[in-house]
Amino acid sequence: MTGERRDRDRVDSSGPGRDRTDPGGDGPGRINPDGDDRTGPDERGRSRPDDRSGSHVSRGTENVSRRDSRADRLPDGGRVEGEPADRGTIFEDDREVELDRGPFQRWVANAISNPRRVYRSMFYVATIFFLVTTLFPFYWLLMVALTPEGRQQDIILTPNGFNPGAFVEVFQVLPFHWYMFNSFVIATASTIIVLVIASLAGYAFGRLEFPGKVPLMLLVLVISFFPPAAFFIPLNDLFNTQFVALEPITGDGSLYNTPGAMVLPLSAIFMPLAIFILTTFYSQIPDGLEDAARVEGTTRLGALFRVIIPLSAPGVATAGVLTFIAVYNEFFFSFLMTDGQPENWAPILEGILGYQGQYEVLYNLMAAASIVGVIPVAILVIVAQEKIVSGLTAGALKE
Repeated sequence: MTGERRDRDRVDSSGPGRDRTDPGGDGPGRINPDGDDRTGPDERGRSRPDDRSGSHVSRGTENVSRRDSRADRLPDGGRVEGEPADRGTIFEDDREVELDRGPFQRWVANAISNPRRVYRSMFYVATIFFLVTTLFPFYWLLMVALTPEGRQQDIILTPNGFNPGAFVEVFQVLPFHWYMFNSFVIATASTIIVLVIASLAGYAFGRLEFPGKVPLMLLVLVISFFPPAAFFIPLNDLFNTQFVALEPITGDGSLYNTPGAMVLPLSAIFMPLAIFILTTFYSQIPDGLEDAARVEGTTRLGALFRVIIPLSAPGVATAGVLTFIAVYNEFFFSFLMTDGQPENWAPILEGILGYQGQYEVLYNLMAAASIVGVIPVAILVIVAQEKIVSGLTAGALKE
């Protein structure tokens, strides 16, 4: 044993890489030049104190091989009872292991694995939100309208009684049909003015090149951001001023209590939106179509009304419907520019507020009048629905 220890010390002092003896050689201190591990059976299992790294690697390799051999024998993925689970392993038999997740993390994982279920859930949520925020107010108006007067405080989800006669009574208490007619005329006149002027402006901004085009377009859009109340004081002074030229038309020479007091400001307020919509559509029409019309002898104005506008029918319908609905439901200028009488062009909202007296409020008649007043707009939207949808989608893309 003393000789073997002395030989091992001589081998260790010979330098790195020469730490294995050749027991099959001439003597105990001879080194194998090929570097093969030819140690004897009594020295193969020994570990030297100064070769710690090699012993650690051999132990790790031995542990991995032992664990792999156990995995071949155990059906649960190689886990031995009492041995901690491998947290880095997330796949087991080609299936993902259920990790320790919270409710939100599990929902996200399920959404990624099954997106159709998420899309269906989002559709249901959007539908319910639409029904609650849009259709439920009309349902509540119908319940109030069908409930007899004096019993509205007991309404839950069904009418407290049944009184369909309120839809006839609205025309008996007040000439509500005149209010509807006034609003219809004012909205129609404003829509025509807006479409004519916006078509000319949209053609200029969309198809012509001139100095100051972009700043002028921005100025038009900035005007639409001003609140209507900012224009009331100067317009009120203007419309209450007597003009001699208007005396044969209005009698007193002022525009107060006339359709012009509402058509002119409302047309100016909703003009920028129509210009923006029509500019987007007119700029998408190919130049070759207009050039072909010009070759045939038509003017630019003729090409606009014969070629550009017919091809931009969805955009024109969208601008017209949006303007009509906005003017039909407008209240601010309509309330301040008339005295509330139907013969002085008071709009539909004045008629609805007419059922509110000094000592009582006829809520059932107000609800019935609101439903009746919405019918013309609902019919218009249903008729022009296809044009509106195609106009809003097609005008958003520039080809």
